[in-house]
Amino acid sequence: MWSGERSPGDGTDPQQHANPYRQPGYQQPNPYTVPVQPPAPQGPGPRDRRTRALAIAVAAAVVVAATVTGAVLLGGGGDDEAGPDPTPTSAPPSTSADPRAAGEQKPTVAGWKVVVNPGLGVAFDVPADWALESPDWVSYVAENDDPEDTPLVAMKAPAVLKKQWCSSDDDKDGRTEDTALASAGSRGNNGAKSTEEIARADSAAWVYGLYTQPDKKKVSTGPVTSFTTASGLTGSVATSQSSGVVRRDKCDSDGRATTFAFTNRAGDFASWSFVGATGVADEVPQATVEKVLSTVRVFTPRDA
Repeated sequence: MWSGERSPGDGTDPQQHANPYRQPGYQQPNPYTVPVQPPAPQGPGPRDRRTRALAIAVAAAVVVAATVTGAVLLGGGGDDEAGPDPTPTSAPPSTSADPRAAGEQKPTVAGWKVVVNPGLGVAFDVPADWALESPDWVSYVAENDDPEDTPLVAMKAPAVLKKQWCSSDDDKDGRTEDTALASAGSRGNNGAKSTEEIARADSAAWVYGLYTQPDKKKVSTGPVTSFTTASGLTGSVATSQSSGVVRRDKCDSDGRATTFAFTNRAGDFASWSFVGATGVADEVPQATVEKVLSTVRVFTPRDA
């Protein structure tokens, strides 16, 4: 479900093994140290479809914690003194090559929309029919049985395709929950050892969290390869997907996630991820995912 993990401790932390795709090289401070608070449930009964809420964390809790969330969980600034200094995969493009500030980003694909994470300094384009969430909006996945909903992996300021792609009330509690077809966004990865590690772990965590849990064996991850976007940003990319998900509920499906990891203008590790349903009639074609990926670019973060 939508959730995450705490800092690695001495082995006594009950959350130490919450993330089945934990990146083994992470050092303190862990990017999942500060949990994102979900909104209060509406109506009676527990929330049972947290894996399907592709836009869970908004409103006051995220706005109040925006500075901390951006810096620690989603990379809106550096707070990495205790961890290793990241080694950029390549030098970020020079400021003169892209002098536009966060609020001046324009789409690079005609007819598309630009998606901006101003605190992280990342932008990308999506087709016109995608909906853009606010810069403070955080989407995340957690273990279904984690009462604290701590994030396994997250994205900030995402774009969402077909928010109400599927709606159901599987637990019969009188509350209809919506499942989005796909989502794409960016996050910081302070504390990671390499872009290869990030691409592999984050893509797998998205597929596990949204589509296969509690079964990790239904997730497979392809090779991690080098990739350069149209702006000249170089990093590592990997795609994970599920196979054989048991469709117990109306909106269940297999899924796929692609993660591209790189360093932003501040020299911090960051990543872009796409996650969406597969094996469905309106599945997002991989060619579209790759076209969106090709538009990922960096600029000087607003908080830098």
